[in-house]
Amino acid sequence: MKKICINLVFWASLLTFHISQATASDFDVIKKRVIANLLEQDVPDKAVETMVNTINPDGTWPHINYEDVSNEGFQHSEHAANMVTMARAYKKKGSAFYKSKKVKQAITLAFKHWVENDYICKNWWHNEVGTPTNLVNLMLLIGDELPKDLVEKGQPIIGRAHVDGPGARPGGDRIKIAGIQAKNMLFTGDFQTFNEVIRIIENEIKSVEWIGREYGYTFKQHEGGFSNRSAGGRGIQYDNSFHHRTDGVNNTLSYGMGYAEAFIEWAVYTAGTSYAFSGEKIEKLVDYYLDGICKTAVFGKYPDPGKKNRSISRRGDLRPYSAKSAENLLKTTNYRRAELQDIADIRNKGIKPTLSHATFFWNTEHFTFQRPDWFTSVRMYSTRTHNMEEPYNSEGLLNHHRGDGANHISRTGDEYYDIFPVFDYQMIPGATIMQKESLPGPGQIQKLGQTHFVGAVTDGTYGAVSFDFKSPHDPLIARKSWFFFDDTYVALGTGISCTQQLPVVTTLNQCLLRGDVIMSTEGQQSVLSRGEKNYDNVDWVFHDGIGYLFPQKTSVGLQNDRVTGSWWNISKQTSTDKSSVTKDIFKLWIDHGKRPSDKLYAYIVVPATTPEKMRQLRSESHIDILMNSPEIQAVRNKDLDMTQAVFYRGGKISMDENLQIKSDNQGIVMIKMKEGRLAEISVSDPSRELERFNLSVTTRIDKKGSNFWTVWNEDEQATHISIALPQDNYAGDSVTIQLNE
Repeated sequence: MKKICINLVFWASLLTFHISQATASDFDVIKKRVIANLLEQDVPDKAVETMVNTINPDGTWPHINYEDVSNEGFQHSEHAANMVTMARAYKKKGSAFYKSKKVKQAITLAFKHWVENDYICKNWWHNEVGTPTNLVNLMLLIGDELPKDLVEKGQPIIGRAHVDGPGARPGGDRIKIAGIQAKNMLFTGDFQTFNEVIRIIENEIKSVEWIGREYGYTFKQHEGGFSNRSAGGRGIQYDNSFHHRTDGVNNTLSYGMGYAEAFIEWAVYTAGTSYAFSGEKIEKLVDYYLDGICKTAVFGKYPDPGKKNRSISRRGDLRPYSAKSAENLLKTTNYRRAELQDIADIRNKGIKPTLSHATFFWNTEHFTFQRPDWFTSVRMYSTRTHNMEEPYNSEGLLNHHRGDGANHISRTGDEYYDIFPVFDYQMIPGATIMQKESLPGPGQIQKLGQTHFVGAVTDGTYGAVSFDFKSPHDPLIARKSWFFFDDTYVALGTGISCTQQLPVVTTLNQCLLRGDVIMSTEGQQSVLSRGEKNYDNVDWVFHDGIGYLFPQKTSVGLQNDRVTGSWWNISKQTSTDKSSVTKDIFKLWIDHGKRPSDKLYAYIVVPATTPEKMRQLRSESHIDILMNSPEIQAVRNKDLDMTQAVFYRGGKISMDENLQIKSDNQGIVMIKMKEGRLAEISVSDPSRELERFNLSVTTRIDKKGSNFWTVWNEDEQATHISIALPQDNYAGDSVTIQLNE
C-alpha cells in the first residue's frame, strides 16, 4: 500500500512538472511574440536622432510642458512615448541606433526623470492606460538592461493598470487595462497572475443586457473596478453595437474598436499555447467584428462619420482602417474565414466590395445600408439612448445636433475627411434643425431622447427607418423617415413645427466639394457658379456622383464655395492646431421658414449616378410616395414591387388599385410582392412595447408558421395576420415571414 502511494505521488509530481514546464515554455513563447510585435514598427531614425540630441541632462525635453497636467494638456505622454521609440531603435536589428550607448543613456535619463517625478494627469486614462502602456512596453524592450532600482520604482506606476483599479470598468477599458497588466506579468515572470488576467480578458467577450431593460430608460450610474461584476449595459450589445458607458451612446468605432483590437491582440499572442482562448469566445468576437464594426464602416474600410462622436475633432479621424485586425483573426480561427479575407482584401488590395446589407442596431438606434457602389447611414436617439457622447477633455465641442437623424452618404469613403474644422454644425446631413445665432455651451450637448417611436425594419437587404423627432435642444418636432432600395433611397419629413421665431432647415448633405455642381430647374440644366444662393423650382441637383431628386419642384439653398474654420473651434486640447483651415464645401438644404407649422419635405437620393440618369429618373421615376403625413409615411418601389410604410398609429394605405394594407397598431412594415402575389412581410415595433404585430391585407392568404398565423375575414374581404415580435434583448429587431413558400 505504501509503495502504491509513493508511486501515485511520483506520477502526480511528474505530471505537475510537465504541466509547469509546458506553461513556462508557453509563457516564453507569448513573451517573445509580444516583443516581436513591439519591434515590427519602423524606427524613425531622424526623430530618434532629434530625441537623443535634444534631451536635457535632467532627462526632460525642452519643448514639453511638464507643468500642465490638465485633461486638455499632459504633453508628458510624448515623453513616455519617446522612451519607447528610442528603445525600439536600440533593440531593433538594422536600426541605425541598434545597441547605441548614446541612445541607451538617453533612455535611462528619461526613465529616471519619470520615475522620480511620477507625473499624474487629471485625466485618469493617462494614469491607468496611457502611461502604463508606454512603461510596460519599455520594460519588455529594454527593462533587463536598465538600472534595477529604476525598474523597481517603475513597477508601481505600471501597476496602476490593474483589473481591480477604478478605471477597469466593464467594456472598453477593462480589457485594455487587463492587457497592460498581462504584459507586466510577462516582464516580471508572474505565471499565476498572468493566467488569471488572460482568463479575465477572455471572459470579457460576451453580450450584455441593455441597461434600460430593467429601468425603461438608458442612464444609471455604476461603480468601476473589477470587483463590480455588473456590466451596467457596457460592452457588446445583443445587436452587435458597443456601449462604453451607461448613456446608450454608440461607441462601436471608438471604444468598441479598441475593445476588439485588445482581444484580437491577445488571441494572436496566446494561439497554440495552453493560454489560448476558447473557440466559442473567438467566434463571438468575429461576429462582433464582422456584423458590428465592419457593417458600421463604409465598405468595411472607412469609418462611418455618423457613428463617430467627439473623436471627429481629431485630425485624421476618418482615415481608412488597416487590414491588421482581420489578418490577425485569420491567424486564430477558420470561422467565417471567407468574410474576414474579404475585409482584409478590401483594406489591403483595394478590391471592390460585393456585400449588400441593411443593418439596424436596435440598442443604439443606428442604421447602416450598403451596396457595392455606395453606403449610407442614419443616426438617431430615443428615450432609450442619449443623443451624443459628452465632450470629454474638451473635444467635440459643437456636436449638439450630430445625432438628430444624421444621414451621411458615401461613394468613396472620404467625402467627409477632415471636414470638421469648417463644418456648419447646424446643418448636419439628414437632420432638421432650428437655426440659432450660436450653439449652446458644451455642457448642453448630451441629452436623453424625448420620444420612444424610433427604429427600423429590415430583412437584411432592404430597410426603412423612422424617427419621431422631438428636439431636446429646441422647441422643434418632426416625423422623419427613410426608405432604402438598391439604387435610391427616399427621405420624407412631415409635421415639422417650431414654436420659436427662427428658421428651421433640413440639410440634404454637407461634404467636401468635388467637381461641378449641376442643377436642373424647370427642366433646364446648368452648371452652378461658386457661391451661396437660394434657388426655386428645382427638379434635381447633382454633385460628386450623387443626385438629389425632388418629386415636386422645390426651393433649396445651396453653397459650393470655400469655407474657413479651425480645429480649435471644436477641440481645446493643448496640442490642437489653432491656425485657420480652409476647404471647399458643398452644402444643400431646404428652408422651412421661420416658426414653421406642419411643414414637410420629400427628396430622393440617387448615389452612384450621372446627370443623364437624373434626367431620365425625373421623367420615369420608379418611386411612388404613397403618403407623407403625421400618421403614415409610405413609399412604393415599382421596380422591386416593394412597399415600405411607417405607421405612427393604426391606419391603412393602398399599395395599388387591388391591394390595401391596414395596420392595427403603430410600427414599420415592409411588403414584397412576387408575380402579383404577396410574398414576404417584415415588421418591427420601434416603441418596443408590442408582443405581436397585427395587420390585414385585402387578399386571401392561408398560411401559418412558428411565429405567425393568418385568418380570412369574409366580411372585410381581408386576411388578418398576427406576427410575434422579438422580445427582451431583441426587442426592436425585425421579423420576416415568408408567404409564398
